Amino acid sequence: MIRTSSAIQISAVLALCAACVLGGEDAKPKPPIRAARSVHLGYTIPPPETGKAEVNAFYGEATVEKSTRGTYFMSCGFRTGYFGIQELGNGSKVVLFSVWDPGQQNDPNSVKAEERVKVLYEGEGVKVSRFGGEGTGGKSMFPFEWKLGETQRFLVTCKADGKSSTYTGYFYLPEKKEWKKLATFETTARTNHMMGLYSFVEDFRRDTKSIADERKARFGNHWVRTMDGKWRPIIKARFTGDGTQLENNDAGVSPEGDFYLSTGGEIKRTRELNSTIENKPKSTEPPQMPEGI
Repeated sequence: MIRTSSAIQISAVLALCAACVLGGEDAKPKPPIRAARSVHLGYTIPPPETGKAEVNAFYGEATVEKSTRGTYFMSCGFRTGYFGIQELGNGSKVVLFSVWDPGQQNDPNSVKAEERVKVLYEGEGVKVSRFGGEGTGGKSMFPFEWKLGETQRFLVTCKADGKSSTYTGYFYLPEKKEWKKLATFETTARTNHMMGLYSFVEDFRRDTKSIADERKARFGNHWVRTMDGKWRPIIKARFTGDGTQLENNDAGVSPEGDFYLSTGGEIKRTRELNSTIENKPKSTEPPQMPEGI
């Protein structure tokens, strides 16, 4: 009996060792998923009659239907920056407009002074500062208690001279019924006009519990001014997500005629990632823009 028991113990140890060797990395516990999946809409720029599909002005609207702390609803993104609204970790709400430095670094202090984003304009009540951690650059934050169900309006303009690009962010103040110029940034990260337009919803709380919270926003009535000076509506978008392996996210066209994105909570996927969504223009003419753009 003793010999039999010893043999069983030895066999068990050998089997465990073999499992560890064969299992390799699979034998190690996987880290918990920290955040809801970031989801995006990559817009197709309507081609101009001649020239490249570049734009010098990008207008968009966002209507948040469900939010939670630590969420960014980004309406007007481009290859060099992004523009939208956030609910911060403490529950306060802001408008955020950012532009990147050149390079792939994450430490804002590591960028040479001559390569950093230059601040050409800072609006009243707007806080402009450096950022890092996801690339580096300049950001502007404007305190604004946006409300669920209320449509917010954004506009980014771009001027490029082949050496640098200058971006200006405008935000529409619903109560005052006027546009507010937030900031103007100049960067050498791009020397051409805007391309790679997109919107997204991001969970930046990343505390593992935030996965259970639902976020949803409509993104609609997006327009671009192409290099021939004409305004054109955006009617096509591609639904994508980051590498987080979660399926409680979705995209589509809302009853109001907007694109929408949602992620977290009990959301059910109704379409495949990387699928294309087509919409109809909400108007034949673009909305009223700030004077002089």
